[in-house]
Amino acid sequence: METLDIFQKCRDYDVAHQARQAGVYPYYRTLESGQDPLVQRQGRELVMLGSNNYLGLSSHPEVNAAAAAAIERYGTGCAGSRLLNGTLDLHVELEERLAKFMRREAVLTFATGYQVNLGVLSCLLGRHDVVFLDRLDHACILDGARLSFAEVRKFRHNDMANLARKLERTPEDRGRMIVVDGVFSMEGDLCPLSELVPIKERHGARLVVDDAHGLGVLGESGRGTAEHFGVEHQVDLVTGTFSKSLAAVGGFVAGPADVIDFVRHHARAAIFSAAPSPATVAAALKALEIVEREPERRKALWENTLYMQRELGRLGFDTGDTGSPVIPLVVGEDKTAFVMVRRLEEEGVFANPVISPAVPRGRAMIRTSYMATHTRAHLDHALDALERVGRELGVLS
Repeated sequence: METLDIFQKCRDYDVAHQARQAGVYPYYRTLESGQDPLVQRQGRELVMLGSNNYLGLSSHPEVNAAAAAAIERYGTGCAGSRLLNGTLDLHVELEERLAKFMRREAVLTFATGYQVNLGVLSCLLGRHDVVFLDRLDHACILDGARLSFAEVRKFRHNDMANLARKLERTPEDRGRMIVVDGVFSMEGDLCPLSELVPIKERHGARLVVDDAHGLGVLGESGRGTAEHFGVEHQVDLVTGTFSKSLAAVGGFVAGPADVIDFVRHHARAAIFSAAPSPATVAAALKALEIVEREPERRKALWENTLYMQRELGRLGFDTGDTGSPVIPLVVGEDKTAFVMVRRLEEEGVFANPVISPAVPRGRAMIRTSYMATHTRAHLDHALDALERVGRELGVLS
């Protein structure tokens, strides 16, 4: 019998090849500029509707200057993990500043946002525990839960009654944790934390909220989804990332000091990974300062978001249940999403496709997202292109 070659699956995979051959491959598109409202691609200027740079800070001169100064002082990398030689005074300052901002006892930072949930969930959950996940939770939550060896039970998206029933069927002698996205990254809708918290407390579960897309965006002070719903004291841990509103790369977990100290000494994703680079930490620090001193950025973001929600609805787009600057446009079939992204680029707009299995088959969408620094001219140009292409492809009647 011929030995099975584990690489055979790679040779059999032809989906990407077919999309490239058809001229509609929408991934790994190269940009020649920063994540600004206008980006350069292949020598053309496009309105960027595909970035998570919600507050427009990734090219802010103060953020850039802080990153450059950190490189000048500390170099480009830490050359080791936080546990051993990689902790700088800059890391400690960021953790203290984030803890104060989030109104939590302590914070631990990680090199990427993805690593946060991998590290936190895999070290806090054990074989005798049960973790309850929303079916639309981000992949890093699912992967962290899998690494923990806890029993994973998924509940229907934002269906609190379904979650309650699953908790009711869980024996009292098993640890329980609920992990949700504050803002779901593809659909843009919010987890109803005000409904979830009473269920969590009734069943003695711990609650972790990944607020990657809520930090800096939601809440009066920008602390995210828990602040938005007024339930900050009932959320046990908040995880977040620097790669959206905070203009850098990396992530953090915020919560009780004893829990954070346990994670600090047990999370393999932190212990066995190089420390976040000095430039990244300095950029996040400066971005956090700007978030605190310039609430008008959040106001501008929401003015743009509400304008686009209204105008896209007026045109007839199905935007789902979004409650955030992430506004999906449901287009139907996967192929339609691919073709629409290509046509939008030809019309001067950069947007992202979301296809099955990330969404149910037949509910492919164009994921659009907005920035505080978009001008009305940028948005109106995008609306014109979206209407034109939507009617051309039969998405709009």
